[in-house]
Amino acid sequence: MPNSPEHPEHVVAVTSVPNELEAGVIVAALEEAGIKSTMSGVYTAGFRAEAPGQVQILVAQEDLARAKEIIRIGEDDEEDVDWSQVDVGQPEE
Repeated sequence: MPNSPEHPEHVVAVTSVPNELEAGVIVAALEEAGIKSTMSGVYTAGFRAEAPGQVQILVAQEDLARAKEIIRIGEDDEEDVDWSQVDVGQPEE
């Protein structure tokens, strides 16, 4: 399988985000759409490995265009949320 995230020469960054939580949501959405992806630049033993300040989402080069479209659709859906109407519950004490 030469064009997969297991082969770094065929892997490209589709986007980068400020933290692992956000990256995890994107990776899950891509995986749900059938696109293998991974994160780079996550915290390791209390410090960030690789690119400081950003977590990159990596996909196979052949999946890049489709991955960008899935991310764009997710961002559009997020903009439609009226957070003033969302019940997030009571804060824990």
